Amino acid sequence: MTYRSAEYYKHITDSIQYYAKPTYEKTVDEIINQISKNPSQKKNPAVNAQWNASVNFNIRKPNFVVLHHTAQNSAEQTLFTFSISRTQTSAHYVVGRDGVVHQMLNDFVRAWHAGNSKWGNVTDMNSCSLGIEIDNNGSEPFSDAQIKALIKLLDYLKDEYGIPQANFIAHSDVAPSRKSDPSKYFPWKRLADAGFGYWYDTYNLQTPPSDFNALLALRVIGYDISSQSSAIKAFKLHYIQNEVSGTLTDYDKKVLYSLYRKF
Repeated sequence: MTYRSAEYYKHITDSIQYYAKPTYEKTVDEIINQISKNPSQKKNPAVNAQWNASVNFNIRKPNFVVLHHTAQNSAEQTLFTFSISRTQTSAHYVVGRDGVVHQMLNDFVRAWHAGNSKWGNVTDMNSCSLGIEIDNNGSEPFSDAQIKALIKLLDYLKDEYGIPQANFIAHSDVAPSRKSDPSKYFPWKRLADAGFGYWYDTYNLQTPPSDFNALLALRVIGYDISSQSSAIKAFKLHYIQNEVSGTLTDYDKKVLYSLYRKF
């Protein structure tokens, strides 16, 4: 068995699962205990009246999907990475190069995939999103099998949780100064054509009006514009792909204007 090969990581991960699955169940039990407490048991010092229960509630659900590439050499290596505590990182799903989809967490729990992130006014993307890792090292095209499997998965998630089309986004979108995944090779237009995320009107790009504010448009779409250069780079990584810099060309502005009008 070759060290750090897919077979090596599969063997280790299978062994780790003996401990990982009970740890998962213990954490789930702790979450159940936390959410099962009624308000009178929380002892909020600001509440000075008796508890009156409402009957109109249910569990919160995910409203975004954040897509990543694994930056590793095999799905087996990623499954190993997410099975050990020292990495402090996880995702709900891992999509292999061969189209095999692994689910690692319940959709309703908070995975640790987005890190320090911001999209629109949301400053904790982990709390409202599903994280999907796609097996890819970041410097190669994505396989047709895994994109087909990904679209099938996204179709289910969109229907199951009512996730808006605009809310299928990249890790690089929500963490523009830190991350570049799922890389310039990711087929965003193919996903948009399937109803996941938006794409611009390729054959009908219009020149923006003279008073068009590009930074405001980026902000409306969702980008954190506190670093103008980082926001532009993230936008171009997603929508331009073949040239990623911190400035907008006239063509880039046309693309941005086309997208801005969809929001």
